Amino acid sequence: MHMANYRLKKGYDIRIAGGAEEVLERASFPESVGLYPSDFYGMTPKPLVEGGERVRIGTPLWHDRRRESLVVTSPASGTVAEVRRGARRALEAVVLRTDGKQQIAAGTPGPPKRISSSARGDIISALCGTGLFPLIRQRPFGTVADPLAAPRDIFVTAMDTAPLAPDQRIILKKHEQEFQRGIDVLASLTAGRVHLCTGGGTDDASAFAGARNVERHRFDGPHPAGNAGVHIHHVAPIRGAGDIVWHCTVQGAILIGRYFLAGAPSFDVTAAVAGPAAAQRRYVETLAGAALSSFAEASDKFPAARFISGNVLTGRNAGADGFLGFGDSLVTIIPEPQKSVFLGWLSPGFSLESFSYSFISRLMPRRRFALDSNRNGSVRAFVATGIYERLLPMDILPSFLLKSILADDIEEMEKLGILEVAPEDFALCEYACPSKTDIQRIIRDGIDLMLKETRESE
Repeated sequence: MHMANYRLKKGYDIRIAGGAEEVLERASFPESVGLYPSDFYGMTPKPLVEGGERVRIGTPLWHDRRRESLVVTSPASGTVAEVRRGARRALEAVVLRTDGKQQIAAGTPGPPKRISSSARGDIISALCGTGLFPLIRQRPFGTVADPLAAPRDIFVTAMDTAPLAPDQRIILKKHEQEFQRGIDVLASLTAGRVHLCTGGGTDDASAFAGARNVERHRFDGPHPAGNAGVHIHHVAPIRGAGDIVWHCTVQGAILIGRYFLAGAPSFDVTAAVAGPAAAQRRYVETLAGAALSSFAEASDKFPAARFISGNVLTGRNAGADGFLGFGDSLVTIIPEPQKSVFLGWLSPGFSLESFSYSFISRLMPRRRFALDSNRNGSVRAFVATGIYERLLPMDILPSFLLKSILADDIEEMEKLGILEVAPEDFALCEYACPSKTDIQRIIRDGIDLMLKETRESE
């Protein structure tokens, strides 16, 4: 088994207080579950259920209009409470009222008995039929993986450097056998290699030392050193639009492995509750898509709080009555600002966090701050300061890539690396941007344009 080490210097760890304690509890069973099509980028959903309809685990809720075999299924048994639609009747969410019985839907496929490359078609068909296949994502573009594609390699991200990220050792705990079976399943889906990327610190690489059938890589450095895009860029870069790589999280590999061990799909996940406004910072066992009210609560010390499914850089503002995102293993609760900061950037900044050296707090690297959702300024002109290049540990010129996207120059976008990135890789650039530019949206717009051109040429 090959082992490679990568030490990255570019990036930055946001010093936010409120990390989850290493306490794992079983959350109360959620009364409702919600799934959002926005969590399945690359799929164009066609609803398959209506309000009031009975569902069980594995019941298809919607399928992709382009690839009907690619479905999203119910993680719980119960009744469809709402099929929420937005502009032009586009599907926004499916909300289920659970019954607590967790019955499996009739017709849900069982796993193939053999796990080998010769059974690849049967394995993909089973994963698609149970709704587990969307746990696998694809580069270029960061979409849900295409079941018809043949990936050159598959990456399993066993580290997370995002602010207040969950410790992957706790997610793995008691699930080592399921994780290994998931690795074996993923290995059967590619003619290449399965790359297991681990990190130092809390994501101790030794927790994954026993993993077999993988090529291990250790990454050290500040965020975004834990991003799948960064791992792919350094280990086995994408060379063109047809050079396809799949990637999966530890949680995703566990769910896939559990299906092959138990014979039926299960959507039980481990999630961390963290953030300066969280009443209880801990790890919980719950369901994918569970109502946040079943396990996350804001502290009474704060008049208002924001509930984010995911981390503060890339997560969705779900609201206290929202739901855990599919694939998310973190809920971050931060205060909503109640007043403006006195003197703003003119203040000494003892209690303010910043990437720049405008505040004295930058000289106190070990201090943590109760950050809120204040953007600390309005949108300004897009000025090239060189700050992005200090935050992105990839051989890419971010400022030029962003400008090529704004100019809709597809050929230049491809030359500058649009095929290697996803919005999450630029989230830190957006945080530190002095112009308050919505960089992740720009990257998404560029990827949308590339996808449109790719599909039109098919």
